[in-house]
Amino acid sequence: MDVGVRELRDGLSRHLAEVRAGRTVTVTDHGQPIARIVPIGRLTRLEQLRAEGRTQPARVRKQPAPEPIHGRHGIVSDLIDEQRR
Repeated sequence: MDVGVRELRDGLSRHLAEVRAGRTVTVTDHGQPIARIVPIGRLTRLEQLRAEGRTQPARVRKQPAPEPIHGRHGIVSDLIDEQRR
């Protein structure tokens, strides 16, 4: 079931009753899906993949980005970005 933001706000109790009944509500903004409200007992796709053993959490935390490299004419990543435009 698709529902716009305004309609969701105006009829929140009714839409939550739909979710309690086991249905999924897709929230749209100007016709574009932006969120999904699913019953709490249902696994997300990622949870399903983990339960099936098809994926697993990262073993190592993501490291912060390194400091930018400064060249003669500015920061290298900025120069590359300018060339891509």
